[in-house]
Amino acid sequence: MTVIIHVLRWMLTIVIAFICGKLVSKIKLPSILGWLVAGMLLGPFACNLLPQELLDTNVYKGIIHVLECTVGLLIGTELVWRKIKSCGKALLVTTLTQSLGTFIVVSISFCIVFASCGIPLYLAFVFGGIALATAPAPALSIVQEFKTDGSVTRTLIPMAALDDIVGVIVFFTTITIVARHLSGGGLPIYMIPVMIVLPLLIGGLFGIPTGFVLRKIQLKSGIVITLVIGILLTSIVGNLCNTYLMPIPLLNFMLMGMAFSGAFSNLVSEEKLVEIINDFQVIQAFAMVVVIINLGAPLDLHAILGAGFFTVVYIIMRAVGKYFGARAGAKLTNMPMTVQKYLGFTLLPHSGVSLVFTGIAASMLSTADTQSAAVVTGTIAAAAIINEIIAVIMAKKGFEWAGELNEK
Repeated sequence: MTVIIHVLRWMLTIVIAFICGKLVSKIKLPSILGWLVAGMLLGPFACNLLPQELLDTNVYKGIIHVLECTVGLLIGTELVWRKIKSCGKALLVTTLTQSLGTFIVVSISFCIVFASCGIPLYLAFVFGGIALATAPAPALSIVQEFKTDGSVTRTLIPMAALDDIVGVIVFFTTITIVARHLSGGGLPIYMIPVMIVLPLLIGGLFGIPTGFVLRKIQLKSGIVITLVIGILLTSIVGNLCNTYLMPIPLLNFMLMGMAFSGAFSNLVSEEKLVEIINDFQVIQAFAMVVVIINLGAPLDLHAILGAGFFTVVYIIMRAVGKYFGARAGAKLTNMPMTVQKYLGFTLLPHSGVSLVFTGIAASMLSTADTQSAAVVTGTIAAAAIINEIIAVIMAKKGFEWAGELNEK
């Protein structure tokens, strides 16, 4: 009986979030803002329609992993070699400048702040490691909703995949060094490449045979069934690896979906790929709504009341690092002017990745430095809410200013 109630509450949450998205879109804001706010308001820290008990179940987490894998298809279908080889160097350089630039700006800023407050300086680099990551789902949902197209869109989508990889490398390298400094353990250093390579291998393992099958299928139903089977197999293997191979479950399912779709996208014709994307659009849109609700649900609205100086510094310095880092990289590599001016705005969304990284950092710090763990948790929780609302609006404005928004 409890299971049925949980399912009904979850379905009601999705319906309400969908309606909120429609209402928000009426005032020319992205639907994702409605989904995100609905997740917060209906989650365990507010109305509790979506209770923590449900969020903690393995079945719920498994379904979310499948849907994250599904959302990853939006990235992977843009990773067609013939499309990205011409700007590969520019893409890599810009990814590094905006990611590492954010890490440096935030870390230095908090070194100055913490030095004056008597807080350990190593915590500044933990903040920098959390800050550099970008949550791709919000910006990608705007791309999907408004059918954006142009230089900024074509740069952002493959960059989302590269940014995840850089974020994992820098964050876990930082957290491992800090953990060893505190003698509180931490991930073995060899786990960092494993966390990057393993999702790519799992996705590719099922993406390649899926590509050969898709070549021969003509019916829409056959295409959808083939993709669903491929995503389910990818997610199942990913869950098994997360459970039995990893010391803690940290594999990125969006990366798996990206690798899965990147593999089959390079094995089919351009015309066939367009057909596949169109046939799978409804399922992908549903997955996006649920994933965004899941990003909002763990956010405690009360954290806004506790937001203080550290939160303000974090939000501003992260935005400075992302915007000017992206602008510097785009300028160095002679990317189009619209990319130089507006790409940084589309990189501001942050909440999902930041909360995962924050949980890992707080867990590591809690054994040796509980005060620092509280500083990290309080600052990022408040920043996740405030930043995400601002970031979604600014991401849409970035596409609009670049002339890539297809207003409905």
